[in-house]
Amino acid sequence: MWLTGLLRRHHEAAKFLVVGGVCFVATTGINYTLKLTVLHEKPVTALALATIVSTILSYVLNREWSFRTRGGRERHHEAALFFSVSAIGIVLNVIPLYASRYVFLLRVPDVSRPVQEIADFVSGIIVGTLIAMCFRLWAFKRFVFPHPEARPRGRGRQGRTGPRSRVVQHEPDAVPARSASRGRVRRTGPRK
Repeated sequence: MWLTGLLRRHHEAAKFLVVGGVCFVATTGINYTLKLTVLHEKPVTALALATIVSTILSYVLNREWSFRTRGGRERHHEAALFFSVSAIGIVLNVIPLYASRYVFLLRVPDVSRPVQEIADFVSGIIVGTLIAMCFRLWAFKRFVFPHPEARPRGRGRQGRTGPRSRVVQHEPDAVPARSASRGRVRRTGPRK
């Protein structure tokens, strides 16, 4: 089917969207919990905190599932880049909400409470999330997880069983240690 072929061709983006959906639900739940309780006067702060918590969840899910075969960097470098890209994503996520509240004045008392809440949802949760998601997908593939097939897929898939069978695409001149010594080993004892 055309859908199966499309998913197979864009499997990382599809997984990224699933992770994004999980993080969207987490962001929305945390945002409204904070906004309706302790941060009811600070909606931008509530959204920023919710996005930070979801970013941590996103790192774990994206690294271990969406981009599990991509890599090419040491874990601490990868994590630093991930959270740097995500910090830019958080700023991109809150800009539409900030503009809605403080530039277009879509807040109480200038508008009714339902209009304010709808404007907050559309600008912060929908528009902000879409802008940040597009940026993150591009930046994760470009900077954080730059090399496809840099990490093993795991047992049972394509015959790979561990880190020794890893294929690193970005080092074409790499020669396995076993093949470098082949032909030089001499046996002195009896053959078994």
